[in-house]
Amino acid sequence: MGTVSATPAALDLIDEIVADHGPVMFHQSGGCCDGSSPMCYAQGDFLIGDYDVKMGEIGGAPFYISGSQYEAWKHTDIVIDVVPGRGGMFSLDNGREKRFLVRSEMCEIPVPAKKASAEAV
Repeated sequence: MGTVSATPAALDLIDEIVADHGPVMFHQSGGCCDGSSPMCYAQGDFLIGDYDVKMGEIGGAPFYISGSQYEAWKHTDIVIDVVPGRGGMFSLDNGREKRFLVRSEMCEIPVPAKKASAEAV
């Protein structure tokens, strides 16, 4: 199954945001606009839905993904990175002239072993 991790630059930005806002959490949705970027919120400012999936933690911050997005990405290793730009409108990386970005790599999907073919007579 997929995992989530963060680059050193992302961990530095998380530390910077935590210093300003206290503990944070991330949510990745499959929505449009800002929903295509990982969103960083102060813990308690975003309500986790019944179908959201916790993929892990980065920099001590829980990372959730919407259930429908998880189904599409469940065989993906997600790496949170930082690039120049503005974060999502409600994300705590906004206004810092750098933003979080998802990079990904497909995991190897296990293929069931084929049944041994019957020996020819």
